[in-house]
Amino acid sequence: MNIILLSGGSGKRLWPLSNSIRSKQFVRLLNHNGKYESMLQRVYRQILKIDPSANVVVATGQSQVNIIRNQLGKDIPICIEPSRRDTFPAIALASLYLRDKLNINETETVIVCPVDPYVDDSYFEGLYEISKIVNNNSLYLMGIEPSYPSEKFGYIIPATDEKVSEVLTFKEKPTKEKAKEYIKEGALWNSGVFAFKLNYIINRINRKYGYIQYSELLSGYDGLEKISFDYAVVEYEQRIKVMRYCGFWQDIGTWDSMTKVIPTNTIGSAILDESSTNSYIINNLNVPVIGVGCEDTVIVASQDGILVSNIESSETIKQYVENVEISPMIIEMEWGTQIILDNSKKCQTKKITINSDKCVSDYITDYYEESWTVLEGAGEIQMNNTSKKIGQGDVFKISKETKFSLFAQSVMTVISIGVWC
Repeated sequence: MNIILLSGGSGKRLWPLSNSIRSKQFVRLLNHNGKYESMLQRVYRQILKIDPSANVVVATGQSQVNIIRNQLGKDIPICIEPSRRDTFPAIALASLYLRDKLNINETETVIVCPVDPYVDDSYFEGLYEISKIVNNNSLYLMGIEPSYPSEKFGYIIPATDEKVSEVLTFKEKPTKEKAKEYIKEGALWNSGVFAFKLNYIINRINRKYGYIQYSELLSGYDGLEKISFDYAVVEYEQRIKVMRYCGFWQDIGTWDSMTKVIPTNTIGSAILDESSTNSYIINNLNVPVIGVGCEDTVIVASQDGILVSNIESSETIKQYVENVEISPMIIEMEWGTQIILDNSKKCQTKKITINSDKCVSDYITDYYEESWTVLEGAGEIQMNNTSKKIGQGDVFKISKETKFSLFAQSVMTVISIGVWC
């Protein structure tokens, strides 16, 4: 399979664990063999389980590149959008990336998929099946058999109840009563999956922009019209088919839905008393959080903030987060993570973790002076054309505009104190 994973989002619906850099798909709360993984990691793992030779490209903005490489490794192909121009330009750029950078033949099938569906493996078996039946002049979608009359999703009305059917029409997000009517007609949830031959989308790109190479579209990307794939392609396509998927499918874009799939009621240093019912505490801080007599409550604590909410009402937090000025305090880098412990007008204190065999390359401080103290681990620092082994208890200082690199031979934890100019 050739799969484009669309990765975006503003990071407001799973606040305070998500932020402007770490959108919901990067939050590690899903259990896999006793370890926590993110939606991105889960989807990528499931794809490779079904098709180990799949070509997977993540389409995203520059702000997410570090965290994607942190979670999936440095070799994952990433098609970087210079700015947000909606789904058609993003899919167009990623499709040209497949052709011009990864040398994928135009006769091969491409599947565009959201990065965050919570599904079982049969979903990706369905994608694999779609990849084998797509023909040159048609667009295929995947429709989800509804489990309830949702007002959150668009609907696809198929012409028949066969597994693969022509699409009769589309319906926008309806009221609950309308959704009931659609379901009686055999409607499916629109999952946001598109499948087509690469030459199919190349033809649509040529119609929209003229014959163009990846590098040309990239250079002119900021000037492109913002337009969705639905409005640019689907609306005008006469030959659309939909494959019915009846397996498990869960949208986990809110704390309400997330609490339905996390493995336990408490994560981190957290206690819920016996009188608490249907309540959850997710704590990323190093101080305990205790819930007493909680009912239908979700409590989430991180360096970015603290949320206390009724579970159902948690869907509305986006409007409140938009009105709060928030600077991300946890940042995942390609080489590890950094947590801002204190931020003032005069200095900033960070706890930095560098993963084993990773390198902080060509670091240049913005501070007048920055002091790093190694709490644990060992590595080698290169600065001023010299190399030096460092380990627990060692301290080194970096003056402004001094470049250095630090290679971690084992997991290193460092406290950095930077004094502002």
